[in-house]
Amino acid sequence: MNGVVEEVTERLRERSRASRTAYLDRLDAAAREARERGPARTALPCANLAHGFAAAGTRDKLALRGAAKPGVAIVTSYNDMLSAHQPYATYPETLKAAVRAAGGVAQVAGGVPAMCDGVTQGRPGMELSLFSREVIAMSTAIALAHEMFDAALMLGVCDKIVPGLLIGALHFGHLPTVFVPAGPMPSGLPNKVKARTRQRYAEGLIGRDEMLDAEARSYHSPGTCTFYGTANSNQVLMEVMGLHLPGATFVSPHSELRTALTEAAGARAVELVAHGSQYTPVGRIVDEKAIVNAVVALLATGGSTNHTLHLVAIAAAAGIELLWDDIAALSAVVPLLARIYPNGAADVNDFQRAGGVQVLVAELLDAGLLHRDVLTVAGPGLDHYRCAPALKDGRLVWEERIRPSDDLDVLRPVSDPFRPDGGIHMLEGNLGRAVSKVSAVKPEHMVIEAPAVVFDDQADLLRAFEGGELDGRDFVAVVRFQGPSANGMPELHKLTPPLAALLDRGQKVAIVTDGRMSGASGKVPAAIHLSPEAARGGPIALVRDGDVIRLDSVRGTLTLLVPEEELARRAPAAPPSPAARKGTGRELFAAFHAAVGPAERGAGIFAINGATG
Repeated sequence: MNGVVEEVTERLRERSRASRTAYLDRLDAAAREARERGPARTALPCANLAHGFAAAGTRDKLALRGAAKPGVAIVTSYNDMLSAHQPYATYPETLKAAVRAAGGVAQVAGGVPAMCDGVTQGRPGMELSLFSREVIAMSTAIALAHEMFDAALMLGVCDKIVPGLLIGALHFGHLPTVFVPAGPMPSGLPNKVKARTRQRYAEGLIGRDEMLDAEARSYHSPGTCTFYGTANSNQVLMEVMGLHLPGATFVSPHSELRTALTEAAGARAVELVAHGSQYTPVGRIVDEKAIVNAVVALLATGGSTNHTLHLVAIAAAAGIELLWDDIAALSAVVPLLARIYPNGAADVNDFQRAGGVQVLVAELLDAGLLHRDVLTVAGPGLDHYRCAPALKDGRLVWEERIRPSDDLDVLRPVSDPFRPDGGIHMLEGNLGRAVSKVSAVKPEHMVIEAPAVVFDDQADLLRAFEGGELDGRDFVAVVRFQGPSANGMPELHKLTPPLAALLDRGQKVAIVTDGRMSGASGKVPAAIHLSPEAARGGPIALVRDGDVIRLDSVRGTLTLLVPEEELARRAPAAPPSPAARKGTGRELFAAFHAAVGPAERGAGIFAINGATG
């Protein structure tokens, strides 16, 4: 094993010892009860159980009345507005049949919301996006709280949905849980063309009709959007953590292989239950080694910076305290092996054709950068994930992929990476701590020192760009009061095209914000997730127009070049009135704004599971 990977894992284990032990004690107590009792529903009084099977068909009702067949919960994020989740419309019946054939009985236990950041980007609804992760976790808990189930199947793909489902599932850590992906849509408009078209639209060179036509050719069918943002980062992490069946991540929707993998997921859930011979609870799969593996996979693929929040929150749900320092330490030794838009021209279908997760896992395992000795839904050991699924004579099989990447422009070996580090850097200085994704930033843009231009709303920056106020000048855009307690920490993806346009004109441009930009910051130098945020007294609230800021992604520093004595005399800027957060349902989330933690603690409202106090 790589020494730094071992060191970070051990540090994580020591830091989390008390909370993880308490978590596992609860898990083990529930597991002992499950093994002694048999199917969970047998503990329910007759009236309770009758409510639980009243709507079932005759065959399933008989199974649910009995005490032999395990019950499997299906928790689904299906809706037919979100392209990534539209394929799930047919999954429940497919999974029920597969579970039934494997000797169990499945029910749709509940649904969770699935909002699309692509639809809400730059709109008031985006302020609900991050908080939806907590709602999804709680919705998952509500679904599983009926005590009818011995295993679970989680149907989710995008941004906050998968982290929310997993956080919820980990609070029922004794249950085996298999995540069931839906797969990406076919490739549409080439990513270089899409990015150039967006930039031209931001500059006013094309109109709305042409822009809409380009977007419609990019996002054009059922399936996950094909760029490598949070949704597809989710999928890679679920596979590398051992929560997908091997090779399931990027198989196209509505294909024979996808159907076979979905059926296999249902059957596998039955095999993993507590009163079977292969009991594998989700809380044992998601341990310190799996969390480190997830971070390594994120870094090696140039994945979404949203996971500097989500992985912290997921780890906490399993009683593990992951810090940004751990991610930074791993980033220094994990090479970037993939170039997928926005970090390159390729999309996830190109990545899959190059060898996908199987080549990635093999490379990282052989280099000692992933822990091999982990539990997975496929069985003990991550070597299962060297194997790719295929249909042979109508039968699903897994075969180890021996050959390396088929496209070195998309996926490379550890011996010849795109860059020697993982492309996610942590910045620290008198402005606080921030995340910087540099995998697509040119070397000459890694360091910028320029005057601040301060905005308290992303719309103000867009208006300044459109009015020509930012032309011909070097600057660091400071966009504050965008943190979790201020307005829910929306993504600021809409700012990328105008800032990229100014960068292309030869201006030195960067952004510093306590908000999010996902993986979409692309080539623009960015310090995001700044913590502490402005609304909680962070120094970013003291910045004024003209103050010089130095963002150094090489040294990992973020510095406001203003004398300390002057800063001490300044009064912080006042946050926007809470009245600004009303409408589009935002007023319903007032309690979340009050309870949410800082970005570097996952920007969540839940404490570390198992922690005292």
